[in-house]
Amino acid sequence: MFSGDVTVLSRMLGLAAGALTAGIFCATAGGQAQSGSHAVVNQPASVAQGLSLSGARADPLGKGGTVILIFVRTDCPVSNRYAPTLKAMSQEYAGKVQFVLVYPDRDETSATIEKHLQEYGYHFTALRDPQHELVNESKVQITPEVAVFNGKRELIYHGRIDNWYEAFGRARSQPTTHELDEAIRAALNGTTAPASVSGVGCYISDLQ
Repeated sequence: MFSGDVTVLSRMLGLAAGALTAGIFCATAGGQAQSGSHAVVNQPASVAQGLSLSGARADPLGKGGTVILIFVRTDCPVSNRYAPTLKAMSQEYAGKVQFVLVYPDRDETSATIEKHLQEYGYHFTALRDPQHELVNESKVQITPEVAVFNGKRELIYHGRIDNWYEAFGRARSQPTTHELDEAIRAALNGTTAPASVSGVGCYISDLQ
């Protein structure tokens, strides 16, 4: 191959790489996720940790059993509308499943989160995730989205709670699918969880 051919080939490869990078940025930089199914590969979670409201590092999966990580923001209207649903589910599965609220926004303080818990009547464990260790482990991008881990620390489902929201600002009168509930039942019964579906809501900023 002549030197001129090498130069042309290098330029073509550089353009292809640039186009791929731009495509990835456009797919992830928006403020709202597009709904879509994607398979979850079951593998044990690493020891990803968040921060308690007192600032101590905490592993939400450390106690074992089925754990539901619920990613929310204090100022996300979609997250806040799900509060009654989440509280009802926690009562239904009391003693069987641990529900944990995870706040991934780096600007939300413990005081702001405490106020949010009181305002919406949450009695769940709450963690901050400013370094996005739990976000990355759970493969979430939106608030509200959930991650369901079984007793083996395997991520068996991540994505929306149900299909109540068709798009940001547009909701059905009531949901017709219930992915989180199905995933919890699958974790408890050792059966196959539903395919993961992206949520609708507020984009988690500063994702890597």
